[in-house]
Amino acid sequence: MKEYFNLRIPDIRQMKWIFGATLMLTPSCSAQPSEENPIKPPLNTDQPNIIFILADDMGYGDIRRFNSGSAIPTPHLDKLCAEGISFTEAHSGSALSTPTRYGLLTGRYCFRSSLKSGVLGGFSRPLIEKERPTIASLLKTRGYHTAIAGKWHLGLGWQTTNGAAANENNTAFGKPLTYTPNDAGFDKSYILPASLDMIPYVYIEDRNVVDTIMTVIEGADSPRGHFWRGGKASKSFSIDKTLDHFTEKAKQYIRERASGSQPFFLYMPLTAPHTPWLPANRFKGVSSAGDYGDFVVHVDDVVGQVASLIDSLGIKEKTLIVFTSDNGADWNATDKATYPHRANYIWRGRKSDAWDGGHHVPLIIQYPGMVKSGTSSDALVCLTDMLATFAEMTGTTVPPGAAEDSESFLQVLNGSSKTARSEVIHHSGDGYFAIRQGRWKLIDCGGSGGWSAAENGTLPPVQLYDMETDPEEKNNLYDKYPQKVEELKNLLNTIIR
Repeated sequence: MKEYFNLRIPDIRQMKWIFGATLMLTPSCSAQPSEENPIKPPLNTDQPNIIFILADDMGYGDIRRFNSGSAIPTPHLDKLCAEGISFTEAHSGSALSTPTRYGLLTGRYCFRSSLKSGVLGGFSRPLIEKERPTIASLLKTRGYHTAIAGKWHLGLGWQTTNGAAANENNTAFGKPLTYTPNDAGFDKSYILPASLDMIPYVYIEDRNVVDTIMTVIEGADSPRGHFWRGGKASKSFSIDKTLDHFTEKAKQYIRERASGSQPFFLYMPLTAPHTPWLPANRFKGVSSAGDYGDFVVHVDDVVGQVASLIDSLGIKEKTLIVFTSDNGADWNATDKATYPHRANYIWRGRKSDAWDGGHHVPLIIQYPGMVKSGTSSDALVCLTDMLATFAEMTGTTVPPGAAEDSESFLQVLNGSSKTARSEVIHHSGDGYFAIRQGRWKLIDCGGSGGWSAAENGTLPPVQLYDMETDPEEKNNLYDKYPQKVEELKNLLNTIIR
């Protein structure tokens, strides 16, 4: 499948990369607690609990508050917007899943890792380099308890029966894993290895597969959106119950931590609305965008459950909630023609693309202790910026050389500034680059850089768009402003280097 294994010949001049190995050398700095770097008490008792909800393949245009023409009711996300701040110029670090997750947790663009295009599989080795600082490990140094409940998709340390690289046939599911999120700063972890359409279909709690009695699930590829790969699965695993299962695990964790004095960080990477589109029966037919739309309604309900629980436990005032998506929706031309809905709003393209539809995502942050309710910001931000923002908010020191692509936007949250970073790099599923600076966006290839079909005819060498006057990226100005093209190319190369 091209989503998972896109191969390219290395050519730094054209910004093309090859899918490399998934292990890198240990960096020279670490934020993992140790005798040399012990866990410190919280800076003060006002440090917020942090709940980070990451939707999977959900578009900017799915949420009513971002798109009044959305065919999907999203009352809980709309309420989160009304009680927090919504960002209209937020971008994921990549147009695909794995690289965005790497960038989110480490504060660095994933093209700096061994993964140059595509995503990992369920049996892939760990992508986050050994002892690489993460949001979780840094928050632990400030006394936070940290947990993850949901989709991981960043590689694991499977033990095998023959010592070879893990695959469906040689993985020893009954043996503890040698690498899990616990090695990336999480005190507790309850995860799915990769996407909900990828084997193996198992839950892993800390270092152990929960149900080691294995069976085989038959694959499916129709109707549209009802796709999953066939293969190994725990006997008790139900694909259509996964989202609700993770929601209950997350709520259980919140209840357990709510009464304590220790702040907590909960990372909730959801499995929806990524394929397979399998909304619970109670949501079927609620939207006017088919199974996908109904699955988004299911996601909205999850957000509502979490928000309601926090309110009922009396911790709303001291809890920061983030909601966003790992990339744009996989909403293609057929979907647009079938339903009165634009999952990626007016943005061109879809998941995987260098066009904005691939990475222009919704971002909502609620924190009554700091954020003024009902506000909106057009500040340019990237999901890699979360690490620096949380670090500044909690008084955490980021080690030298770490999180080099993370810029705090705390001053936007507290209302003291309207601007954040000055430029951001976009990275497509096929490994092409784009850069946005102010009104200008340069794409260093002629097409989408991803799954969307290229236009007929000869493709231009690059694309240049004025995003203020042409947010739909229809009018390529590369031949009209060659100096701007050169300027942005040089900036892109400088940042990459």
